Amino acid sequence: MTQPTIESILQEKRLFHPPAEFSQAAQIRSLEEYQNLYDQAKANPEQFWAELAEQELHWFQKWDTVLDWQPPFAQWFVGGKLNISYNCLDRHLTTWRKNKAALIWEGEPGDSRTLTYAQLHREVCQFANALKQLGVKTGDRVAIYMPMIPEAAIAMLACARIGAAHTVVFGGFSAEALKDRLVDAEVKVVVTADGGWRKDVVVPLKAQVDKALANGGAPNVRHVLVVRRTAQEVEMEQDRDRWWHELQQEVSVDCPAEPMDSEAMLFILYTSGTTGKPKGVVHTTGGYNLFTHITTKWIFDLKDTDVYWCTADVGWITGHSYIVYGPLSNGATTVMYEGAPRPSNPGCFWDVIEKYGVNVFYTAPTAIRAFIKMGEEIPKARNLSSLRLLGTVGEPINPEAWMWYHRVIGGERCPIVDTWWQTETGGIMISALPGAIPTKPGSATLPFPGIMAQVVDLEGSPVAANAGGYLSIQHPWPGMMRTVYGDPERFRKSYWEHIPPRDGRYVYFAGDGARCDQDGYFWVMGRIDDVINVAGHRLGTMEIESALVSHPAVAEAAVVGKPDEVKGQEVVAFVTLEGTHSASEDLKKELKQHVGQEIGAIARPGEIRFADALPKTRSGKIMRRLLRTLASGEAVSGDTSTLEDLGVLETLRKEG
Repeated sequence: MTQPTIESILQEKRLFHPPAEFSQAAQIRSLEEYQNLYDQAKANPEQFWAELAEQELHWFQKWDTVLDWQPPFAQWFVGGKLNISYNCLDRHLTTWRKNKAALIWEGEPGDSRTLTYAQLHREVCQFANALKQLGVKTGDRVAIYMPMIPEAAIAMLACARIGAAHTVVFGGFSAEALKDRLVDAEVKVVVTADGGWRKDVVVPLKAQVDKALANGGAPNVRHVLVVRRTAQEVEMEQDRDRWWHELQQEVSVDCPAEPMDSEAMLFILYTSGTTGKPKGVVHTTGGYNLFTHITTKWIFDLKDTDVYWCTADVGWITGHSYIVYGPLSNGATTVMYEGAPRPSNPGCFWDVIEKYGVNVFYTAPTAIRAFIKMGEEIPKARNLSSLRLLGTVGEPINPEAWMWYHRVIGGERCPIVDTWWQTETGGIMISALPGAIPTKPGSATLPFPGIMAQVVDLEGSPVAANAGGYLSIQHPWPGMMRTVYGDPERFRKSYWEHIPPRDGRYVYFAGDGARCDQDGYFWVMGRIDDVINVAGHRLGTMEIESALVSHPAVAEAAVVGKPDEVKGQEVVAFVTLEGTHSASEDLKKELKQHVGQEIGAIARPGEIRFADALPKTRSGKIMRRLLRTLASGEAVSGDTSTLEDLGVLETLRKEG
């Protein structure tokens, strides 16, 4: 890999200080306090994390060694024993939180359920016993292929309670994608539902499991446990399939949490690659518990009175870390919503905020851009005054989308935490601490204390301020992935060998282009393969997209490169328009001129294609790889299992 660094042109001058009233009551109250924490962690990382581990978590047995680092393999809190299910549930039962709402659930059709910590604990213990009754032991793998219902979180916590590793597969994946994951993880038990609601239709989950298991598709699977959710007819195979509600009635509500080694595997979560089979990211117990706990506490500034809502699905790392483990470890009230904005109710998110008085709201830039397209009259028709903090996750947010979020949803009073992290990092790595760090629209701001992030060139040398380069992490952290399941060599090559080790010092390569400005703020410019080389200038797609989205006619934009004989590559922009604007040749010219004015002639798109929708993964990320293929007129190949709507590709192909 010999690419030069990425050019960065777009500059953002706006700065938003935390409101004084917010800072006075915050977990971390000033930039000075943040800097002190950061400096302490940098000076002695092991001591920093060890003190937090002792203060914040319950341990059955304290560790012998804080960090055993055999690059690129790390072990944290070696010899320590704990249980993340205990930390999320049992330790709260001896406090007033016993009868506090742990999980508020809202179903898409409008049904709802609230579980207190005591009630959630009881259900988790019952299901843990049900798993044990079926022969699930410590170290076994259990797949969870579920809609967004409480039983998904219950199953995760039950697996953790008995030391079985879970692998959650998003409920929108096909039978083939599910089978691949069941086989790779050597899964013994699958937990699913008859179906789940999504955008006004029932997704037939049990039928997909049956397809995945047909003809010996996943030979290790012995049992399938089925939650009754949509009451549709399903086939139940004798001796293999059991109803969840029947199993729960047969077992005890008493199931002590198993003391687990800090490095015991907690879960495998698959990330899709552009080619080849998905990577099984392995996370372990102690370091992940600590990292998700403390990032949730400080970044979302949690108060005991907060109602906190992350809109992700538990099938993604965001759902693992910031719906289930992080909030519950802190004793928070976490909201889980089954549905998504849809034609029958485009304002359903705002309904949930109004109904439950949500205080902290964490969603994706792609959702925010979709809300912009729908128009601000929809959220303005609801009472969103309970909100005090907003967050974004999943990809860089365009500055103008940030400003809309701040103004329309946050009423110009709520700080925004724009978070950068990955499935592989376990938790948030770069983000504002909302009471301490001033924010800039489009910037993830500063690294979390204990995270030593740096923008470097491919030799590993730091680049100058505002010069583009590669985002790297210079020191191990507790939430880091431990390996790729069954393939440690792929782990080494994917994350630790792009930047050559110096003097035996390994650097984590995030795969993202970034720049660091004169104030030390990080600007993530997108994946390094989402970079366009125009006449020798390597331009980050995020910056051109941000320029397009800043035009009042544009709701969302995705920019890719297309081969060009003269310039090497030409910029091609796929654009969706605000509801009141129409596609035209005049608008294409106007948008090209607008990008030229915002960034410069070098970034002006050679081609603009209008689209009703863009191809996105089921977690909401734009699949620019597929757009590159379409722009070049090539046939789509590689892994498309994460694509939410294949029809979008077909429409774009015809229009191209």
